Amino acid sequence: MTTATTPRVRFLSSAAVRGVVGEAKRILAEVGVRVEYAGAVELLAGAGAVPGEDGRIRLFPGLVDRSLATVPREIVLYDRDGENPLRLGAGALAFAPGSAALHVHEPATGRLRPAVREDCRRFAHLTELLPALALQSTCVVPNDEPVEHQDRARLREALVHCRKPIVTGTFAARSFPVMARMLECVRGGPEGLRAKPLAIFDCCPTAPLAWSELTCGALAGSAERGIPAELISMPMTGATAPVTLIGAVVQHAAESLSGVVIHQLAGPGAPLVWGACASAFDMRLGTAPLAAVETLMIDCAAAEVGRHLGLPTHAYFTVSDAKILDAQCGAESGFGAALAALAGFDVISGPGLLELGNCQSLEKLVLDHELCRQAHRLAAGIALHPENSLSGILRDGLAAGRFLDLEHTLRHHRSELHRPGPTVDRQVAGAWLASGAPTAAQRARAEVERLLAAEGAPPLAAEVEAELDRLVEA
Repeated sequence: MTTATTPRVRFLSSAAVRGVVGEAKRILAEVGVRVEYAGAVELLAGAGAVPGEDGRIRLFPGLVDRSLATVPREIVLYDRDGENPLRLGAGALAFAPGSAALHVHEPATGRLRPAVREDCRRFAHLTELLPALALQSTCVVPNDEPVEHQDRARLREALVHCRKPIVTGTFAARSFPVMARMLECVRGGPEGLRAKPLAIFDCCPTAPLAWSELTCGALAGSAERGIPAELISMPMTGATAPVTLIGAVVQHAAESLSGVVIHQLAGPGAPLVWGACASAFDMRLGTAPLAAVETLMIDCAAAEVGRHLGLPTHAYFTVSDAKILDAQCGAESGFGAALAALAGFDVISGPGLLELGNCQSLEKLVLDHELCRQAHRLAAGIALHPENSLSGILRDGLAAGRFLDLEHTLRHHRSELHRPGPTVDRQVAGAWLASGAPTAAQRARAEVERLLAAEGAPPLAAEVEAELDRLVEA
């Protein structure tokens, strides 16, 4: 029988996590939250929360606790065909490409260019063929589409060209109802989508302690339809949040708890993910780096709070702030992937992202896919094989003068040793030179071309695709 350890890293003690939750509840009761969406204000008023003279709504601990009590502890997502259930809530380590990038890295020139709709199709096709990505995302914003069509167009390409569950969101208030109908169209109706969720909607509070009409409307709309929502609080240390890391963690918890209350009032029992996208604000440059070590530490601590509350967790890892596929890119992405595995997240967005999350790269996505595979191996830990006698194995190896063809080696080598794909080079220098001395970027480009030329997801039914097109253009 085989058992294994599960490696974990923690940044907060259990007492510290309880302290964060307690302080967050105190902030909501004493400082409150600003809510711009009238529907949510009505829900909060009906639950006994009343705006103060400053316009901020105070949420008292009893309301927060009642809301937390109705959130499901597990979410099950299904692919486009209603198959392959993905369970979130126990550290699923489900990677998804980073979403909503405005630019695409062009390998031929090394420059960043505005994303277009064809890029949406290419990223969906590629994601379909990368097995370590359990989810897809609406990776880029198509700048060649009218603004009012962009959210729908990128969702349409994702649904048509990839079968995996989708992490998405909206940048226009009018888009959410249409996007929900698109998901319902693929599932055969609202009840089909409620029974087998296909997408997660990102909903971001505005730091500090506010909810815009756009994001709060999507949050409440997701709850009403039973579509899983993902709270993405984004405190920036010293800019929109306290400069200390623990201060950012507390603010994150307060903003997220306010989202829990609004969400559960709109749809008690609706599925919800406790997400994070903090940043350690760079005071020199005025930027919000997603790969800074402090950013990752805040997000890990935020996930510890989410797990303490019994919710599935999410964050942005495997992201690089670099602009090209260079040493900085590899170091930041690899460090993030390893830390995500050790922190035990359910959903990790970020593979493929460059330039502080503003740019997507097909080549980086296939390189990061290998990092995701390695992260899964790391999370699996070291297996124990009590049925094996190591002294006997050593005796057999010494007698044979080798271990390569021992029965023990043949039985275990595939499960014990990760085999990297073609983007990773492990040759000796002579063999590498003989193969043309390809760089990591060149190997990645060749893999992208191979996958884009391969057959992707099977087509949707013609009437479903036609209805999606009608909704996009309506």
